[in-house]
Amino acid sequence: MFKLNLKIALRNLWKNKGFSLINIGGLAIGLASCMLLLLYVSYEFAFDKQFKNYKTTYVAHTNMEANGKVHSWAWTPGLLAPELKAKYPSIVNAARSSYPFEQLLSYNNKKIKNRGVFADPEFLKILDYKFLSGNEVEPLKDINSVVLTQSLADKLFGNQNPLGKIVKLDNEDGLKVEAIIEDLPANTSIKFDYLMPWKLNEKRQKWIKEQGWGSNFCLTIVQLQSSELLNQVNNDIKGIYQRNQKGLLNELFLHPLSKLHLYNEFENGKSVGGKIDQLRIFFILAICILLIACVNFMNLSTARSEKRAKEVGVRKAIGSSRKSLIAQFILESTLLASIGTVIAFILVEVSLPYFNSILQINLIIQYNDWKYWLVLVALVLFTGLLAGSYPAFYLSSFDPVKVLKGFNLKTGSAFSVRKILVVSQFVFAACLIICTAVIYQQLSYIKNKPIGYSQGNLIQMAAMGNLQKTNKIELLKTQLLRSGAATNVSLLSMNIDEGGNNTSNINWPGKNPNDKVLFNQRGIGYDFISTIGAKMLAGREFKVEFPGDSNKVLINEAAAKIMALENPVGTVIEYDENKCTIIGVMKDFVAESPYQKVAPMIFNRAYHDSGGVILVRLNETQNISTSLAQIDAIVKGINTDYPVDRVFVSDSFEEKFESEKLLGTLSNWFGGFAIFISCLGLLGLALFMAEQRKKEISIRKVLGASTGNILTLLNKDFIKLVVIANLIAFPLAYIIINRWLSAFEYRISISVLPFMLALFISFIIAVLTVSIQSVKVARANPVDALKYE
Repeated sequence: MFKLNLKIALRNLWKNKGFSLINIGGLAIGLASCMLLLLYVSYEFAFDKQFKNYKTTYVAHTNMEANGKVHSWAWTPGLLAPELKAKYPSIVNAARSSYPFEQLLSYNNKKIKNRGVFADPEFLKILDYKFLSGNEVEPLKDINSVVLTQSLADKLFGNQNPLGKIVKLDNEDGLKVEAIIEDLPANTSIKFDYLMPWKLNEKRQKWIKEQGWGSNFCLTIVQLQSSELLNQVNNDIKGIYQRNQKGLLNELFLHPLSKLHLYNEFENGKSVGGKIDQLRIFFILAICILLIACVNFMNLSTARSEKRAKEVGVRKAIGSSRKSLIAQFILESTLLASIGTVIAFILVEVSLPYFNSILQINLIIQYNDWKYWLVLVALVLFTGLLAGSYPAFYLSSFDPVKVLKGFNLKTGSAFSVRKILVVSQFVFAACLIICTAVIYQQLSYIKNKPIGYSQGNLIQMAAMGNLQKTNKIELLKTQLLRSGAATNVSLLSMNIDEGGNNTSNINWPGKNPNDKVLFNQRGIGYDFISTIGAKMLAGREFKVEFPGDSNKVLINEAAAKIMALENPVGTVIEYDENKCTIIGVMKDFVAESPYQKVAPMIFNRAYHDSGGVILVRLNETQNISTSLAQIDAIVKGINTDYPVDRVFVSDSFEEKFESEKLLGTLSNWFGGFAIFISCLGLLGLALFMAEQRKKEISIRKVLGASTGNILTLLNKDFIKLVVIANLIAFPLAYIIINRWLSAFEYRISISVLPFMLALFISFIIAVLTVSIQSVKVARANPVDALKYE
């Protein structure tokens, strides 16, 4: 029976090549789009789940109430990990680590700047990275040891055995290679190229041991005995800061490592989502595109119902049961889905390189993973059953007596159902058009919003090696200005587009003792304001002619508003228990998120030995390539042991928009695929309707109807459906985009333009798609249709 059904299915596919191609093409594009999006969603969901104990591993977070809201971050005191391990039996292990930072690692003449992390030995017990060689038991026990990843070891040592070799950190500390671990997967939150002992961090930076419970500067990872103990442990550690240091109002809580990437946004101290919201959008997009392809199949199958009606009638008359007919039609749809899947594989493999370049990751199809094949088979069966279910039940329900006497399509319910299916396709397409347009409007609004300083021709270089020495930095500044490559040079304690360190330990005259205000603090050098192209609202900046500014500070506009001082300049404040005088108020500039309000900021003098970055304003009257070549030569001459590490501020600032750009790009591409699949469905329906009304059109032409009249006649039904679809889509899209925009403090107002754009595009697409087939029928010789029969 199966063999007979298969033969009939193949004959039907071959007999109706046009419909088969449209169906297979629609299903292939739908499946390929769905597979690509599900590959990406699966990749993101696998973040930080490579570890054996990931379900019992947590990252300590600190809640702090300030500026009228609760701030949450994964920064904790250095004293926390030993305290947790010693006093809480439910905690198996706790480890400190620094956040990844780039430092120079060298071996002989090879010097490589890579990401390093200082960590406690327990770090490698909690996170079980795969050891390829060396000491697996206690590789970080010795203060001068280092663990390298495979790729870094290959770069430094080539084919040599790296174990036991001595590498230098920043041309100072000699570190013995104790072990080699496998390269970290791309979908992990904690990224590094080499690991060093936490003790070495304390040795290199004396201030670490002096920090109390109020200083949050490291990452703390905790492993529990069981994931079921999380609530109990969170209750136990409540008040740990206050118990160890009076006056602290911060609260500690543990957040699952497996949620660190996806659930990275907090509100009132509780996780409210983050990247997971974007993934949900992509997952829904994947399912909806597949559903549109299935709807396409249903449309075309029911559209051909008159041609299949006599087949059904004859088969029922000679004894076929309804069950066998349903099986026949389901088999046809599953066969189409299988062929579509093969083509979808080809499309996915061809498009993956481009898709990976957009996402900046390396997605691959896991052909050797049985789970992948299981999901794929389930996807094919789901598509086949879903796409074929309605046509199967509809066609198998025909009364053999009626269909053999003569079948009238308009008396059935299928035409109404097809209208509903077409409307549903265009509802989704219109929603995508509106949402994509709003995403690009919001992105354009934020990118064009003034940021408070001039990014053009501004570069920043990491201050490392000789560039941390006073005499060398002065030499660099003198040579850069003298060469004509730069017009201004200054210092900053961290990248200008990064979040700075935070402090609430600032008091000023008239401050309410109960108010907790969090300030973003940075160190800046001479001529900082003029170098970045910002503005002073009052007072002055740090200048070389005022060498006694060690106890002076600048504040930004947001800080001045919070302090509510009548005349901030000249006011003496308490800053980290020191008396400081405000000498200037700077206009706000965007340093962290461009979507949120600028935080209160305080600036003190940055000294050359405090690290950070060197900011250089290029000379606009000189060729940029020439200036960069001069800067590289001067920097290399002064800092011979380090590679030149410079970036344009505009390039690094652009990275802040990656998430929204990705959302817009993917919505654009896959929205286009959804619209294309909908067009295939419309094309098939137009082909069917034109064929059905061929005699009517011929009679109208004989009676004097023009081609334009015929096109209007054939298009008006579809235009009505498109208008209805848009009217349904408008409120749905409004709810979706309004919710998305609510996450931003700086946001556009929802205008009528995206809605009109969706209506116009869907209208044009529908008219063009239907007209492609309708023109052929309208221009055909009416004699050919009327002389038949």
